[in-house]
Amino acid sequence: MRMFQALEASASALTAERLRMDVIANNLANYRTTRTAEGGPYRRRVVVVEERPNTTNTFAEALAREAGRPAEPGLGVRVREIVEDPSPFKEVLDPTHPDADPVTGIVRLPNVDLLQEITDLMLALRMYEANLTALNAAKSMAMRALEIGR
Repeated sequence: MRMFQALEASASALTAERLRMDVIANNLANYRTTRTAEGGPYRRRVVVVEERPNTTNTFAEALAREAGRPAEPGLGVRVREIVEDPSPFKEVLDPTHPDADPVTGIVRLPNVDLLQEITDLMLALRMYEANLTALNAAKSMAMRALEIGR
């Protein structure tokens, strides 16, 4: 791995995890939203992340592939898309709610699970912190490499 690939990989993960935390915060903010602009209750959103492939094609990498050695690692991650969770909405009986079905009195609530969202938020925060530590370590190694020539 080249010197700046580690910085790039950690930076891409920081960006992805920050977006993931924003989406989770949006899910938490809409935990009880029963009416949206699209109609119906709020539907939970999830961030889908994928590897950002290494698209550089140097002569050395071509030789390595021909020799059967593993390819260079990817260059971090990228957010592929933000998708809606297809799980069913929660239903509760509350005939006094303004969005209740007039016949049955059932209210459809968002498919946001508070415990799952808090767990996902803690995981995203830990991953953000780990990538920040890796970024700082790579930056420190680069600075020390520059000091060698002094």
